[in-house]
Amino acid sequence: MKENILKISLLSGIGGLLEFYDFILYILFSDQISNMFFNQISSPFLKNILVIAVFSVAYIIRPLGGIIIGWLGDTRGRKTSFSMTIFIMGACVFLMGIMPTYNQIGIYATILFIGLRIVQGFALGGELPSAVVFVFESLEKKVLL
Repeated sequence: MKENILKISLLSGIGGLLEFYDFILYILFSDQISNMFFNQISSPFLKNILVIAVFSVAYIIRPLGGIIIGWLGDTRGRKTSFSMTIFIMGACVFLMGIMPTYNQIGIYATILFIGLRIVQGFALGGELPSAVVFVFESLEKKVLL
């Protein structure tokens, strides 16, 4: 039983760590992001403000993701909602990695990038609470006492 608890706790913790790793990468590559998706803006100050705003929108949407995905976890099951959020986060990261830049498709690249950040923040808002509740519900009452 203890091995199962350790496994579930470790996997959930790694999932949460990987989700924040993506957010850290965003800030580390903010200069490249501003050049790829805000190339039309000549002011470096305004570019940086827009990059920070797009970064922040993912955090602003998180409570809504927590509410909706938490409700899905209550009605459809924790494992389903947890797996769904991990898939959504991975899909957003993949799509951001292969998407065209502003020079290739214009303003649509910027709009698509912002949309993916919103979806990513939404999924992260549901992923962390789902992981915590999934681990808690996986434990037996004997272990908690």
